[in-house]
Amino acid sequence: MKNIIQAAVAITIRNDGLVLLAKRPEGKTWSGWWEFPGGKIEIGETPYIALKRELAEEIGIDILVAHPWVTREFQYPEKLVKLHFFIIREWVGIPQGCEGQELSWQHPDNLTVDPILPANIPIFKSLRLPNVYAISNLAELGEKNFFSCLSIALENGLRLIQIRESYLTEDKLKALTTKVIEYSKPYGAKVLINGRADMANELSADGVHFSGKAMMQLQKRPENMICGASCHNHAELSHAKHLHLDFVVLSPVLKTLSHPGADGLGWERFSEWIKDYPIPVFALGGMESSSITDAWKAGAHGIAMQRAIWQV
Repeated sequence: MKNIIQAAVAITIRNDGLVLLAKRPEGKTWSGWWEFPGGKIEIGETPYIALKRELAEEIGIDILVAHPWVTREFQYPEKLVKLHFFIIREWVGIPQGCEGQELSWQHPDNLTVDPILPANIPIFKSLRLPNVYAISNLAELGEKNFFSCLSIALENGLRLIQIRESYLTEDKLKALTTKVIEYSKPYGAKVLINGRADMANELSADGVHFSGKAMMQLQKRPENMICGASCHNHAELSHAKHLHLDFVVLSPVLKTLSHPGADGLGWERFSEWIKDYPIPVFALGGMESSSITDAWKAGAHGIAMQRAIWQV
């Protein structure tokens, strides 16, 4: 087996959601292709130290805060690379091409540069996932209150919603889903249905979210839709990786009303479980809006909430 080249890669994000790309200069392999800045991890370096060094050398910035994100392997014709991606939201300095490379701020939904380095192409799909994932709570709120809260949450930026109301009849679940989609569509918010890929197709929802048990029965993920799953152990995390799901939700992180007798993983164990994981992970269980920073520090993509998200 060929040696794996380890690299640290920066997803540098501005407040407006644009991410920084660099064009590989003449004289380098894959010259003219666009990529996220970063570089090879030298012997004795941690991924973070390598990233800090590379960004100072390549684009002239000093990282203030970098959160671990996903880690992915990619087989090029000439080498196998393992890419340790970090999300950077705070830095000092104005990015510039210190090695003669062209830079461009791009929106993940609307790239205007090409070609993109092959290892980086799948990353944009993951970056399109919002940082907050809402789970419906119709049973506790009641329909009128739920849709009032949904309207406010959408106005405040909510863009990813799971409908999880398994007690409803087929007709009532379809009616609820149709109404949520109607509310969400003007905002570009994505709607997923728990466990029902068939209904998601029928109602033109954006995707499906599987329970851990249902996901473990899958041999292949549904196509042409967003696919997420709930995970509670290493076996489920491993199978979600095997299925190439778009994201997972790992829970419970903290103690939660949904599982009053269960001890949460805690942030330290949560971080250990998802270290070097290739799929974006949402933290669930006892989350508040203020939990997002702790989640990012632990390597999560974001947080999922069933109750706090509707407290508006």
